[in-house]
Amino acid sequence: MTVSANPNRLVHEKSPYLLQHANNPVDWYPWGPEAFEKARKEDKPILVSIGYSTCHWCHVMEHESYEDPAVAAIMNKYLVNIKVDREERPDIDKIYMTAISAMTGSGGWPLNVFLTPELKPIYGGTYFPPEAKWGHPSWKDVVEQIGQTWKDPANRKKMEDAAAHITESLKTYANAALPPVEGDPAWFEQSFKSFQHIYDAARGGFGTAPKFPMPVYHNFLLRYYARSKNKDALNMSLDTLRAMAKGGIYDQLGGGFARYSTDENWHIPHFEKMLYDNAQLSVNYLEAYQITHDEEFKRIAVETLGYIQRDMTHPEGGFYSAEDADSLPSSDATEKKEGAFYVWDQADVLDIAGAKAGEVFCFHYGVRKGGNAASDPHQEFTNKNILYIAHPLAETARQFNLAEPETQLLLDETKEKLLDARSRLPRPHLDDKIISGWNGLMISGFAKGYQILGDRSYLDSAERAARFLKSHLYDAKTHELFRRWRDNDRQARGIADDYAFLTQGLLDLYETDFNQEWLDWAVELTEAQKTRFYDATRGGFFMTALDQDSNLLLRFKEDSDNVEPSASSVAALNLLRLAQLTDRKEFQDDAEATLKSFGATLKESPTVMPEMLVALDFALTEPRQIVIAGKPNASDTQALLDTLHQQFIPVKTVVLAGPEAPQKPMNGKAAAYVCIHHTCKQPTSEARVFETLLQVF
Repeated sequence: MTVSANPNRLVHEKSPYLLQHANNPVDWYPWGPEAFEKARKEDKPILVSIGYSTCHWCHVMEHESYEDPAVAAIMNKYLVNIKVDREERPDIDKIYMTAISAMTGSGGWPLNVFLTPELKPIYGGTYFPPEAKWGHPSWKDVVEQIGQTWKDPANRKKMEDAAAHITESLKTYANAALPPVEGDPAWFEQSFKSFQHIYDAARGGFGTAPKFPMPVYHNFLLRYYARSKNKDALNMSLDTLRAMAKGGIYDQLGGGFARYSTDENWHIPHFEKMLYDNAQLSVNYLEAYQITHDEEFKRIAVETLGYIQRDMTHPEGGFYSAEDADSLPSSDATEKKEGAFYVWDQADVLDIAGAKAGEVFCFHYGVRKGGNAASDPHQEFTNKNILYIAHPLAETARQFNLAEPETQLLLDETKEKLLDARSRLPRPHLDDKIISGWNGLMISGFAKGYQILGDRSYLDSAERAARFLKSHLYDAKTHELFRRWRDNDRQARGIADDYAFLTQGLLDLYETDFNQEWLDWAVELTEAQKTRFYDATRGGFFMTALDQDSNLLLRFKEDSDNVEPSASSVAALNLLRLAQLTDRKEFQDDAEATLKSFGATLKESPTVMPEMLVALDFALTEPRQIVIAGKPNASDTQALLDTLHQQFIPVKTVVLAGPEAPQKPMNGKAAAYVCIHHTCKQPTSEARVFETLLQVF
């Protein structure tokens, strides 16, 4: 590796991604006025290079180009170079990703976009190789062409005109106003049919490779099933969740999901693990278990939550952001490889496990002598095995004339041995920054984990994370939420996602431990979110506050639910829940305005916003409340809550009646009240009677 003898300005940053580039010979700047002033003063175009610390192709481009002094010299000569961590500043990433996607028809990271000194986009793309190949021009040639064209007055004018046109198009897109449309239950069926059309019935999932888990799809399909009792919708979700759990996208030894599968079979992942994926997927598997009581769904949820507790939790309680795809294959290696921490030689498996157990393990998990990566275009997994469930337990037992319990014991013992051996390898890089919105999603995962599975450690994890965020990322005086904390430093004002996702987590936590503090904080955040981000004219929530960053070209509303749901979708559901929990009509009004503002999108392309459909489902269902009148943490109170959480009832609010509430215990025992429109049925203290009431709820 060739690096500069002197670090650049990024050495003073806290972002792990920016720090990865602090020793590049490129004269990197962080996003900010110093860089913009330099560009204007020296009359140079700006390069904004956007990525994140666990991004494989970001690492590749750094090693090939940004660490090369000759390439760096060209960049420093022609450009003012800015590095941005997209996870800290998704608002900047959104603007320029939208521009590049419109220009080139595709996007991804690293995102390299050239700007005028006024920050208007000129040209860009994702990964550029050091020499021209794969249909991509070389990075050196691109930089030189941009730089020389800028110096030519005639060509520069064309460049500036094109940048102005692109910027105006972006503003037109961002400010486009569709007429408000009332929600229609027919959209649920329309959306289901659209998902059915792209569903891969043979392998699970939606569309072709690369395949992403897409938790928001499962959120909609499971709720559509609860509304319609359509078994096809249920099976599309359950079969996909089963296929993912069997595949290499799932860490068969340590739990947790990789970001996506590069093939259609869920076998060959892009190995980075993201907090936001595992937070949402843990909820998907917990809800699948609620519906089916299939122990396999429970196992995946338990292992995924265990992975977060073991490997992704700060000592004070917050959750880290991600683990890298790349790592060193051994302690004496010098070059990182994708997936090195997770792949296996067959000989090593047999040596660690022993001959008999190793043979059983290799059959079950598809381990072969020559490796098992059927698709390996970059030859990264030659002779390597990515563990996946190649043969089910029953077939494995028959293959070796063993009883299933004995087979399972052999597999479990071998997994422990391999996990122990893996723990001695160099771990992938941990992105240890703590993002408030992603932590909100994970708080939901642990809160629901406690509700459904009853493991007290899950509630402890959720509560500790909430207290961490309140202590380190929240200003109680201004009600301002910050986006990122790392190394005793908080930076980047929170975006709408942070407020929405954390509010959701707090509502889920409130409905778990009934601590009024969480509900009060959720109300504070929601009010602050409205003040900073709400579009009072058309409804919905802008990604950034009006005063967030004067250098941003424009303010976007996220109009799709992707690997993360949009702030508007989550906020709409939060507002509906808060309206029922607080009886404040303005929350209901804001929710309805938000739903209407995206109504035209839902009508024309409902699959674009499946999480908004989840909110619409809540809005179009009669308000349902479960009131438990009993002492907190008492066994009779908990028995009723356990009964409640064994059933999948997505459209509801749950409260524990306080001393002033009209609902009271019965004959000294906790009582459950099932209410619709605040009209309650006959209460009961009997779990079986309560279960029956819920079944017709």
